[in-house]
Amino acid sequence: MTVVSGRNPARTALLLSALLIACVVSVAIAIAVGSEWIPLHDVVSILAGGHSADPGWDFIVREVRLPRVVTALLAGAALSVAGLQMQTLFRNALADPYVLGANSGASLGVAVVVMASGASWAGFTSGLAGGSRTVTVLAAALGAAVVLGVVLIMAHWVRNAVVLLLVGVMVGAVTASMVSVLIVYASTPESVQQFLKWGMGSFSNTVWSDMWVFIPLVAGTAVLCFATARSLNALLLGENYARSMGVDLRWARTLTLASSALMTGVVTAYCGPIGFLGLVVPHLTRGLFRSSNHRTLIPGCVVVGALLALWCSILSELPGNDHSLPLNAVTAIIGAPIVITVLVRGRVGGAV
Repeated sequence: MTVVSGRNPARTALLLSALLIACVVSVAIAIAVGSEWIPLHDVVSILAGGHSADPGWDFIVREVRLPRVVTALLAGAALSVAGLQMQTLFRNALADPYVLGANSGASLGVAVVVMASGASWAGFTSGLAGGSRTVTVLAAALGAAVVLGVVLIMAHWVRNAVVLLLVGVMVGAVTASMVSVLIVYASTPESVQQFLKWGMGSFSNTVWSDMWVFIPLVAGTAVLCFATARSLNALLLGENYARSMGVDLRWARTLTLASSALMTGVVTAYCGPIGFLGLVVPHLTRGLFRSSNHRTLIPGCVVVGALLALWCSILSELPGNDHSLPLNAVTAIIGAPIVITVLVRGRVGGAV
């Protein structure tokens, strides 16, 4: 494995600036396009606190599209950084934020709540349609927290990262099997369809009241991730090297797992399991920045992940159409060619 230092701060700053500008432009596009086109000058006017030519557009921008855009930015950034941490910690290019079973735990939490309540599936589907989502969000968060808590406890007992990875995969597999059993006992085919729809992920289910929890948790944990940069850089050359550099492997592993788990759990609770972003963006970021230095890669993943998630959201809404595509289908369609292209061209500097 080759570790590329990427010591070119001018190039890094220029690239980050370009990506940030692309994010700003993409935000405006994401708000403007949809089932109904809103002119960009009206979008800018609304965002600046003014009003548009059509009062209905004000509501669409502020209450529908802007929360969706903010959710996409936060979720893309969080899952990308979490995926980077997992790939480095486990030295596995195929690791992603859900490798330890967060998605299975969240699904189990929602399924248990749905099956245990009286008019469970009816209440669940109405929640997905925009009613009270509190129970659904709490169930998903609790389920993910329980599964990841088990893995974190195991992290204190297991010293080998590969063994810990296998433990996480097995815990996720057991949890997923429990979800399958619960689905078998669902009362109606419609309930199963709604559950599967939740499992395809969405950036459209959040409202402004959710942001009081969503934004601080994601932003605070992302800042915490910078504390793992030195340890992750050392782990690129193996655990023995990291230990020789004075890295406390148990503490570094716990902090990395905890920050990644928190970001993944929060995103899954509010958006459902969003696949592929956490796998794709770390590889793409290494290729763009030609670096394996996590002090560069972490902010790079934040910006690239936010940008890619935003465009997945735009395409999933099928601009000019009243229908939408499953978000996970779009992330896979976009992500797979990107990873294949980057890997084949050999531009993954310092790939794990």
